[in-house]
Amino acid sequence: MSVIKEYRTVSEVVGPLMIVDQVQGVRYNELVEIKLHDGTTRQGQVLEVQEDKAMVQLFEGSSGINLEKAKVRFTGRPLELPVSEDMVGRIFNGMGKPIDGGPEIIPEKYLDIDGQAINPVSRDYPDEFIQTGISAIDHLNTLVRGQKLPVFSGSGLPHKELAAQIARQATVLNSEENFAVVFAAMGITFEEAEFFMNDLRETGAIDRSVLFINLANDPAIERIATPRIALTAAEYLAYEKDMHVLVIMTDMTNYCEALREVSAARREVPGRRGYPGYLYTNLSTLYERAGRLVGKKGSVTQIPILSMPEDDITHPIPDLTGYITEGQIILSRDLYNSGYRPPINVLPSLSRLKDKGSGEGKTRKDHAATMNQLFAAYAQGKQAKELAVVLGESALSDTDKLYVKFTDRFEKEYINQGFTTNRSIQESLDLGWELLAILPRTELKRIKDDMIDEYLPKTSKEAQA
Repeated sequence: MSVIKEYRTVSEVVGPLMIVDQVQGVRYNELVEIKLHDGTTRQGQVLEVQEDKAMVQLFEGSSGINLEKAKVRFTGRPLELPVSEDMVGRIFNGMGKPIDGGPEIIPEKYLDIDGQAINPVSRDYPDEFIQTGISAIDHLNTLVRGQKLPVFSGSGLPHKELAAQIARQATVLNSEENFAVVFAAMGITFEEAEFFMNDLRETGAIDRSVLFINLANDPAIERIATPRIALTAAEYLAYEKDMHVLVIMTDMTNYCEALREVSAARREVPGRRGYPGYLYTNLSTLYERAGRLVGKKGSVTQIPILSMPEDDITHPIPDLTGYITEGQIILSRDLYNSGYRPPINVLPSLSRLKDKGSGEGKTRKDHAATMNQLFAAYAQGKQAKELAVVLGESALSDTDKLYVKFTDRFEKEYINQGFTTNRSIQESLDLGWELLAILPRTELKRIKDDMIDEYLPKTSKEAQA
């Protein structure tokens, strides 16, 4: 049994960091309790130990800490989350404490928020389709159970509405296991928090959700713990309660800003744009907690959402996120300004596992073929529209004009489905065929003839006969 040590040797407090002298037997990541002179208690975590000095990361701010009177207790254990199946349907703050007026959670166990390293050999390959009800994702950038698929957004774009829509609508088709959503919000405003809570309550989605909310006026350092706490709850529900868990984390940019703040306080040598050099490694400790395990029915699927500063996809946060994750969904400011909701730019978006979760027995046998044809037709239609801007519409051939018509309808009817429409994958596939029917049959070069005969709307076949 570990011995709890208490010290009154605080020598310095710098921003979110505290230095404690003359310590012995203190470990990295150890949970720290700081008792102030007014009787209140705050929490922290050991970041670094050098000789007899310990650097402590404060989760609840450093204001009001008296260097001479503060008592520091090293508990001998890591920061842990009390977990129970009763967490489903509840709302917590960024440190895992209930804020919905309900009772405290009676824990079945306590789990280290940093999780356990997963042996690569024990990982199972993601291959089950998750339906989000959004055509641009389900049909064109398919999400697979156990995948990590981020959303790259920008300031002012409706990523919170998209996140709420996915949280409401997502489900694993033809599955007997329960589905749960773990929602981690970092650095959001009170207005945004109210939006998420009200949306999930009004639609009933709160009954299958666990919310962890870190507000913009909460200590920035708390944001470093919030996603880890959320993922710990998700792993418990997935691997011990056999649930399919979708983890939505927003906004990862705020998380990275908190990392930069701590790094600056530690006087570390900065990396790109002032972010710490270990940003890639740190992000990987979050994203790699997604997946499926051999012999376990449950799974953890991640949709991290980040806002790209100045819409710059080469910024370190989206750049490094793209290296770790399995694709990206990109929101377009041009589509947003044109009134399309959700403004998903499907051409640069990508799901690297989309072929694993689609096809006969999972979605429908025409899924891959129609997806490829829609991509090709949309790209060609965009080129035709650009050509018309330069040379005028008179320079377009009859076929080019059909591609322009297809592109306009594709954006207005397929992408622009709104934030309340929940389309099944069958509805998305059928809509895709309806749009492809605009084009001559000879242009559908990526789809086999027998598939065209089976699925192309009859009115179109008769017109092209």
